[in-house]
Amino acid sequence: MSVAGLCEVCEASAVADSCDRCGRVVCAKHYDTETGYCTDCLAELGGTPDDGAGERDYPDGVDEYRL
Repeated sequence: MSVAGLCEVCEASAVADSCDRCGRVVCAKHYDTETGYCTDCLAELGGTPDDGAGERDYPDGVDEYRL
């Protein structure tokens, strides 16, 4: 995708791509090519580029609840 302008996260770098989740245009530093998400979306989902974007392995019968 060809995009132009400043990164919507740091507002300093030239944009490289857009987030598949929120649509923000971001620089390469704030874009994860593996997931296609910006770093803000990864943080909201509880993931980082290194840990599979928030997927957790719980033992049977154990769930995570967020209130």
